[in-house]
Amino acid sequence: MAAIVDGAVEGEGRRPDPALADFPDTAPGSRRWCFADQLGPHFLDAAQQRGLLIESRAVFARRRFHRQKAHLVLSALRHRAAELGDRAEFHQVGTYAEALDRVREPLSVCAPTSWRSRDFVLSRPDVQVLAARGFVSSRADFVAWAAGRGQQRLLMEDFYRDARRRHDVLMDGARPVGGRWNLDEENRQPPPADGRSPAPAPWWPEEDEIDEEVRADLDRWEAAGDVSFVGDDGPRLFPATRAEALHRLRDFLDTRLGAFGPHEDAMLRDERWLAHSLLSPALNLGLLDPLDVVVRAEQRYRDSVADGDPLPLNSVEGFVRQVMGWRDYTWHLYWHLGRDFRDRNFLAARRAVPHWLAGLDDTAVDAACLSDVLGDLRRDGWVHHIPRLMVLGNYALQRGIHPSAMTDWFHESFVDGYEWVMVANVVGMSQHADGGVLATKPYASGGAYIDRMSDYCRGCRYDPRKRLGDDACPYTAGYWAFLDRTRDRLAGNHRMRRPLQGLDRLADLEAVVEQERHRGTTPP
Repeated sequence: MAAIVDGAVEGEGRRPDPALADFPDTAPGSRRWCFADQLGPHFLDAAQQRGLLIESRAVFARRRFHRQKAHLVLSALRHRAAELGDRAEFHQVGTYAEALDRVREPLSVCAPTSWRSRDFVLSRPDVQVLAARGFVSSRADFVAWAAGRGQQRLLMEDFYRDARRRHDVLMDGARPVGGRWNLDEENRQPPPADGRSPAPAPWWPEEDEIDEEVRADLDRWEAAGDVSFVGDDGPRLFPATRAEALHRLRDFLDTRLGAFGPHEDAMLRDERWLAHSLLSPALNLGLLDPLDVVVRAEQRYRDSVADGDPLPLNSVEGFVRQVMGWRDYTWHLYWHLGRDFRDRNFLAARRAVPHWLAGLDDTAVDAACLSDVLGDLRRDGWVHHIPRLMVLGNYALQRGIHPSAMTDWFHESFVDGYEWVMVANVVGMSQHADGGVLATKPYASGGAYIDRMSDYCRGCRYDPRKRLGDDACPYTAGYWAFLDRTRDRLAGNHRMRRPLQGLDRLADLEAVVEQERHRGTTPP
C-alpha cells in the first residue's frame, strides 16, 4: 500500500497540497487574527501584539451545534476580546470576509485547524499564514517520524514514545520513568464497587455578564430562525478564559490526577465525571498550551516523589499519553492522511443518523447505557472517551451508520468537537472506516463489555447475556449481526479470525440477523 505523505500519494507525482506548506513561525509587526480556537497567549508572537477577533454568525448557521458548544465558543471569544481591550479589533459580522475587508494593516494568522479554514485564509492575499500552534509536536516532527512508514505502521504508541524522547517527558535519561513506556494495563479497572467516584467533584466556573449576553444573543438568533441548536442550555461547565482553564488544570493536578488512571475506562450512571480532567474543551479552544499542561503534570509527579508521597505513575503516564500522545496523533493524522480520509467507508456503512440520536433524545431509548449517555450529552455537551467509543460509536458501528455522518454528529454534539478531532477518532478509531490505519480491529463489542465496565446493566430491561428475544441486549445482538454483515470485508484481518469463526457456531445466527434487521436504527 502506498503511503500518503503531506496529502499526496508517494509515487504518483502529485503536487504538495498548499494547505500543508512549510509556513513561517512568526510575523513581526503584523496584527494577529486569532480564530475562536486560538485564544491563548501562545498564539501571539509577543504579549503586546495587536489582535483581530471575528465572531461570524455564518459559522453557527452552517451547522446545528449543541447549544452549550455555541455558548462556550462565543463566551470564550468575547472574553478574549475583553481581555485584550484596545489591543484587539473585535468584529461581530455575518462572515469572516466582511471583517477582513475592513482591516487596513498587515494581518497574520496561525494555520487554522480544518481544510476548509486553511483554504479560506490561503485565498486571502492580505493574510500571511503561519505555522500551526497549540500542539506538542510540530508538523516537521511528525513528518520526520512518519517518513518511510506505510499507513499501516503509523502507530500511536510509536509516535508517543518518540515525542516523550524529543521533549524529555517522564524520562530518566534514555529510559522511561519506572522502566515502562505504557502503563495502560493498570488503567482498565471496572468502576468502584460502591458506585462512587474515586475523586472529589471538579471545580466549576461561574458565569458572568458576558455569558448573559451570549445567552441572550443565542436566544434572539434562534427565535429569528437564523440558527438552530440541539441539547440543553447552561450553566456553562467549561472554562472560557485562560484564568479559568488554569484554575481547572490546578484543581485536576491537586485533587484528581492521582485517581485518574485506574478507572479511566469505567462508566458510572450517577458519577459521570469520575476523575477525568475535563480539560479537552479548554485545550481545543487554545486556552491552554498542551506542552505546558504536560510539563506541569510531570512536575507535580516529580514533586510528589521528592515529598515521599508519590502520585501513582499509571495515572500520570495515562494523562500525559492522552495529551501529548493521542491528541497530537489525531491532529497530525488529520493532515497527513489527506482531504479524502473523512470519506473512507471500508465497511460500506450506509444508514443515516437516526432522528432520536441526532436530537439527543434519551427519553426515546430503553437501553440504560445508551439512554444515560445520551442524557449526559444532551445536558452537558460532553461525556468521556469510553461512552463515546463503546456506547455511542459502538452502536453506530454495529448498525452501519455512515461514518462521515457520524463524524459530523460528533463534531456538532460535543463541546470539544472539531473537524480535526473527529475525523481520525470517528472515521478511523470508532467506525473502522479506514480499514485499519488507526486501529488494528474494529471497536465492536457485545453487552458483556458494558456490563463489566459500568453499572448500566443493573436494572436494564435488556440482558447483556442474551442475543435473541425481546430482552436481548441491543449490543450483544448487534455485535453478532455486525460480524455477519462485515465478515467478507474483515476476513483478511487476523485479529478478527476467532470472532468470525464464532459466527459459525451460532445455531440461531439467522434469527439474530433477522431480528436486528427488523430493529434497524429504531430506538433500542
